[in-house]
Amino acid sequence: MEQQYLSIQKISELTGISTYTLRYYEKNGLIHPITRAAGGRRQYSAGDLEWIRFLLRLRTTGMSIRQMQQAAHLRRQGPSTAKERRQLLEAHLESIKKQIEALQEHQDAIEDKIVVYKQWEEDYPLKEESK
Repeated sequence: MEQQYLSIQKISELTGISTYTLRYYEKNGLIHPITRAAGGRRQYSAGDLEWIRFLLRLRTTGMSIRQMQQAAHLRRQGPSTAKERRQLLEAHLESIKKQIEALQEHQDAIEDKIVVYKQWEEDYPLKEESK
């Protein structure tokens, strides 16, 4: 069965990132050089789409471009880099957990302040202005 290829526009639609960003990712080693059709148009595979979606997940969780480049570099080297890739992701996961913990503390503080303000509203109701 012949592999189906996707255009850069279709990848952009499916991922929500611009064609400019896709070209940037390719130029900066986040994705491997994309296969080209006879006319020079990029042809993305299903595997390319899956990798781009993974990169977006990493970026959304705060991974730096440099770390993403490192992950891409290790990926291109094949399965022998599994340990290094795992360690990279474990370090990132720890960073995410710390961010979540900090956000939880911020959420708790805001919720506490809301309770205080609700109590103030009950204790000090607004007086209607006299006409």
